[in-house]
Amino acid sequence: MNKDCTVYKTADFIGKKWTIPLLLELYKGEDHSKRYSELKRDLPKITPKILSTRLKELVKEGMISKKVNSTTFPPRCDYSLTKSGKEFISVIQGMKTWSLKWKDPNKICKSTKCFECRL
Repeated sequence: MNKDCTVYKTADFIGKKWTIPLLLELYKGEDHSKRYSELKRDLPKITPKILSTRLKELVKEGMISKKVNSTTFPPRCDYSLTKSGKEFISVIQGMKTWSLKWKDPNKICKSTKCFECRL
């Protein structure tokens, strides 16, 4: 496959470890927004370095936004899904629907609405 192919580039980006779980955690947040510490708490196995790296990549790709409130100390950073990130959630849900039907019909993950998944 040509590395300039749109599908290749997209798969390469979203296939990075922790990218999809991070997007889903932001989707679960109030107003689809969470702080770094909340993401770290909700994804306890992610390392701080990978969390920071993935957040920067997702901001660069336009899937999430970072809002810095410098009126507090330390400054508060909130990460939230952009319109692009919110739209991508439907792609994830489509993959989940397909997987539940054809690959992994497990009892733990019955709902196709990832917002309801608290595991």
